[in-house]
Amino acid sequence: MKAEKWMFVFVAAFFVVVTPIYWFMAREIIGTVALLLTLAFFGMLSVFFTVQSNKIDARPEDRKDGEIIDGAGEIGFFPSSSIWPFWAGLTVTIMALGPVFGWWLTLLGVGMGIWSVTGWCYQYYRDDYQH
Repeated sequence: MKAEKWMFVFVAAFFVVVTPIYWFMAREIIGTVALLLTLAFFGMLSVFFTVQSNKIDARPEDRKDGEIIDGAGEIGFFPSSSIWPFWAGLTVTIMALGPVFGWWLTLLGVGMGIWSVTGWCYQYYRDDYQH
């Protein structure tokens, strides 16, 4: 977490410097507010990663004496390809076209959304991935 922490700290420090310069040169409120919100976002992430890096044990890449072999092993679970994101995207498209062509299309999209999100959530309870 140390590398991530420093990455966000440096970006937050960049916006600490850039925001007042932008305000004094442009005198534009919306851009300044956008830069302040970006600063707040990166500041919150900096604080989060700082707290998390203090709470957890150091990873091999965070230690000075860390070896490549220390990071060996299972990395995680990576899902196979799935058709459900396509159906979820199609559902959002149908719901967005509802106000244009008729609200009945939005209602159809809501029903289709329930079906597609349920299928996406439970895709690992069927076929080869069944528990």
